Formats: sequence, C-alpha cells, structure tokens
Amino acid sequence: MSIFWMALITAMLMIARMIYTRYVPISGVPCVEPKKQQNDQTITIDIRDYQEADNDKFADALVIPIAYLKRYYHEIPSRSIYIVASSHLEKNLAIRFLKNKGFHIVGYTLTTCKCKDKVTGLV
Repeated sequence: MSIFWMALITAMLMIARMIYTRYVPISGVPCVEPKKQQNDQTITIDIRDYQEADNDKFADALVIPIAYLKRYYHEIPSRSIYIVASSHLEKNLAIRFLKNKGFHIVGYTLTTCKCKDKVTGLV
C-alpha cells in the first residue's frame, strides 16, 4: 500500500472523528427545562461566553466558557452537572469532555433553541 493511500485514510479518519465529536448528539443526556433541574445534588455549568452569560443569567450557575473548560474543569465540584449552552456544538464538546473526565451530566439547556420534547424530570 502506498504512502498516498495511507495518508488519505488517516486524513479521512481524522475528519470523521472531528465530525463525530462535534455534531453527533450524546445519548443519555436529555434536554431539560432549567427550572426542573434545580436541587442540592446538581450544579449548573454555564459554558457560554462571559458576555452572553452576563446578559442572560442563570441562578447559581458556575460560568466557565467552553474555551476555558479544559483549563478550569478541576474547579467544578464532583456532583451531577447540568449544562447551559448556546449551541449544539458547544453542548456536544462540553458534555464529551466532562464525561471523559468522570463527571455525571444529568441534562442540558440550549438558550437559542426551545426543545419541544423536553424531559419533565431528571432521571
């Protein structure tokens, strides 16, 4: 097998992994109403930019933008996590990263999308 074909296959695998990581939804993490998720065992993480999070605040949310998540994830308490994001891309990247670090994600809310099939309670 020539070097060209090996490089082509490697490049295609890298592109496929990037597309999967960014755009394929995570199973088992429901879209939940923000008011339904509040309890003592759950912490809300707002991964939107600081300006956007400041304009539309969530009560008692820990604001860590997605760009800073890799640097500051160790400051997140080890409880169940509820994610607030502005897009599916941010949500997918944050949930995959936090799950790989051992956190339990119970749900998410997208501020730009009002899910019609939101789960009424947490599992």
